[in-house]
Amino acid sequence: MKEPKKELKKAKEVYQLLLDFYGKPTWRDVKSPIDELVSTILSQNTTDASRDRAYASLRKRFPTWDQVRKANTIEVIEAVRPAGFAHLKGPRIQNVLNNIMAERGSLDLNFLKDMSLEDARAWLMKHKGVGPKTAAIVLLFSLDMPAFPVDTHVYRVTGRIGLRPEKMTVEQAHRLMEELFPPDTYATAHLNIIRLGREICIARKPLCMRCPLRKVCNYARQRNL
Repeated sequence: MKEPKKELKKAKEVYQLLLDFYGKPTWRDVKSPIDELVSTILSQNTTDASRDRAYASLRKRFPTWDQVRKANTIEVIEAVRPAGFAHLKGPRIQNVLNNIMAERGSLDLNFLKDMSLEDARAWLMKHKGVGPKTAAIVLLFSLDMPAFPVDTHVYRVTGRIGLRPEKMTVEQAHRLMEELFPPDTYATAHLNIIRLGREICIARKPLCMRCPLRKVCNYARQRNL
């Protein structure tokens, strides 16, 4: 999927405009790949604060992931309840941990560093409940591999500004963003686009007059903003 020069230029402008507006962000903390995998599963369809409460609750009740995977599922569900959808996330986490242990004999995921990006992504995504965003977050932030995570905010913002085709799927958007942005900008671009989506380019009524991307945004241009 080779993109025209104008799209590459637009991605560069988006990156720089957001960098000028927000500065260089820092990731909340660097976790081991297995820690990040569980944390990101907890983050699905919830807020960062709720994810963090659930993660802390889970670690307090079960100090090791081996204990989590062997635990009574009801206890795991209760521990992750702050994240919401606990009846799904609790069993999902246990299943992923058990499947990894069954295949690898260990919960250490650093072996993924020795794989190609696509093979590592495919290995993570073969586990039920691990989609492209979850896999990309683990690869980028824990393993320093060039994956670009696309969550609901990134998907919405990139669609509005015209950085991706409107009908492109979320999974396709991951690959496109990885081609449009240079690998060394992935983390900064990802985090700053998310912040824009949360604070300004919100779902229902985007605050276009406050947006640093207004001059390069298709949505704003169509509305003469």
